[in-house]
Amino acid sequence: MSKIAIIGIGDDGLQAAPANVRERIAGAEVIVGPQRGLDLIPAELKAERKLLSGDLEQLAATLAKVGEKPAVLLVFGDPMFYGLARFLTDRFGKDRFEVIPHVSSMQLAFARVMESWDEAYLTNLASHPLDSVVERIRTSQKVGLFTTDSCGPAEVAKALLAKRIDYFTAYVCENLGARDERVTRGELAEITGQKFHPLNVLILVRQPDAPDRPRDAIGRRMFGNPDEAFLQSVPKQGLLTPSEVRSLALAQMDIAPSSIVWDVGAGSGSVSVEAAQLASDGAVYAIEMDPEDHGLIEENAQRFGVANLVPVLGQAPEIWQSLPDPDCVFMAGSGREVIRLSEAAYTRLRSGGRLVVNLVSIDNLSELHQAMQANCPNVRVWMVNIARGEDQLGRLSFDALKPNFLLAVVKP
Repeated sequence: MSKIAIIGIGDDGLQAAPANVRERIAGAEVIVGPQRGLDLIPAELKAERKLLSGDLEQLAATLAKVGEKPAVLLVFGDPMFYGLARFLTDRFGKDRFEVIPHVSSMQLAFARVMESWDEAYLTNLASHPLDSVVERIRTSQKVGLFTTDSCGPAEVAKALLAKRIDYFTAYVCENLGARDERVTRGELAEITGQKFHPLNVLILVRQPDAPDRPRDAIGRRMFGNPDEAFLQSVPKQGLLTPSEVRSLALAQMDIAPSSIVWDVGAGSGSVSVEAAQLASDGAVYAIEMDPEDHGLIEENAQRFGVANLVPVLGQAPEIWQSLPDPDCVFMAGSGREVIRLSEAAYTRLRSGGRLVVNLVSIDNLSELHQAMQANCPNVRVWMVNIARGEDQLGRLSFDALKPNFLLAVVKP
């Protein structure tokens, strides 16, 4: 069976394509492509022409009927870079196709603005939600985006500014390679008020020495933020996990960018917020039964700009039924309830997952340690004694925090 050639072309037509590409197209009996691609094919070529629609299943059915006929699928740019080639090779197998790439419009866009793209964050808004893309942009140096009709450059700029991400210079590259090619440079606020052709690539370049967080959040850390950085309900002031203990707990949770995290009894959400900053491509479920604290979790999530934090109002463990199995679980509490919940959370952990529990009672620690050892012999515990320096009448003294205990276990 002859291979179907997936050929990348540009708006400059076949005259700019290499000789072997022109020969392959000239020898095809079936040519499939978008209308603007088919319009570039000389009229004297007698091949059967089939219009490529946006329906991938229809495309698969069309190619399945090709049989032994020499066939060509025309696409613009590089078929392997957010193109159709991945879908087709997954569907029919790599042996069924030959890929001949053209310069990607992403490459052209970076060339037009004279920026390297080897370390840029590149993605397609047709397949990735804008909220998650915005969070990735926050800490990127350079960004290249394929936009869509419904989420164009103006919409992206508005979403960034809504998150107070205002430190990028934007370049909108339209109709690259065509006669009406245009590159627009501007600040994000300027881009929001303009309209662009649907065929565009948006390039974002971080301004020199710009922060990676909103300007009014400079000084906030990925984890270990000062306790006063979080909103707390006044009657419960002081129940928040201290920043030093929080840092140790998050280190033992070993959170990866794509981790699913549970924070059980999240309170005002200090651990949840910092876990969400670490699990930038994952999700953090802040589980809290108190409606007032649940509201504070939402406020703190907005304050730190973490869109991947999901406040969950409900009673544990019943509320867990609707949640995905976690890679990491953090829990804080006292009394026998924390032991029962820790054992239940351990059973939901994925293989290799980590459970970290913060306790203030040595009796509860001893009982939980014994219960966890029945499941896994590798249980580690710490007693954390922290004293913070204070200035009292011009003299340095230390104010000791209540001792905290941490227990961590890795599920085999």
